[in-house]
Amino acid sequence: MRQIFLDTETTGLYPAHGHRIIEIAAVEMINRRPTKNHFHVYLNPEREIDPAAQEVHGITLEFLQDKPLFGSVAQDLIAFVNNAELIIHNAPFDVGFLNSELGRIGLQPIETVCGKIVDTLKMAKDSRPGQRNNLDALCRHFGIDNSRRTLHGALLDAELLAEVYMAMTRGQDSLMMDLGQTQAVNTQQLVAAGERHLKISNASEVELEAHAEYVKSLEKAGAKTW
Repeated sequence: MRQIFLDTETTGLYPAHGHRIIEIAAVEMINRRPTKNHFHVYLNPEREIDPAAQEVHGITLEFLQDKPLFGSVAQDLIAFVNNAELIIHNAPFDVGFLNSELGRIGLQPIETVCGKIVDTLKMAKDSRPGQRNNLDALCRHFGIDNSRRTLHGALLDAELLAEVYMAMTRGQDSLMMDLGQTQAVNTQQLVAAGERHLKISNASEVELEAHAEYVKSLEKAGAKTW
């Protein structure tokens, strides 16, 4: 199974207000193993960045001036996520921005490209109701080192999300192993139980002598004694 962990950084909170994506990162995992294959770009948003947003990610408009426009990387992004399961923390936010960018250049929504979209924020809220479930809180909960996360960055956040997701779904990864171990334990228990109820009797000297005489008689008769 191919899974893509995706994150974006933006100029603000609302694509309907004209805000744009300025960074996209997507990290690939196949059969629950990271492949070290990833997609990562910074983008020129062609507009100002809200001060509150810049405080979160630290990306400046000056840094983005020579970066590509979304339209020039859209097909590469589509090819990277094609038919994969897309895993995003607070998926409605990122999907809303991606679809806004895709719509600007006349392309179909991201849902038509990927196989499935999983929202890990919803997963966390379902399993940890009433608790903080942002990425930092989940890293602390699962013991994942997020010390490098002094600011939000799409690539680091996508990598951390992959670790958080693996921790959240660890039972799925070990299900078949657990079943095999359980079967082995049950077999051992049955053998042990059988041994406890098995009565072992040693032959007496008379019986051993009788057996020896019987073997000799077979040998005289030319019979095989294996």
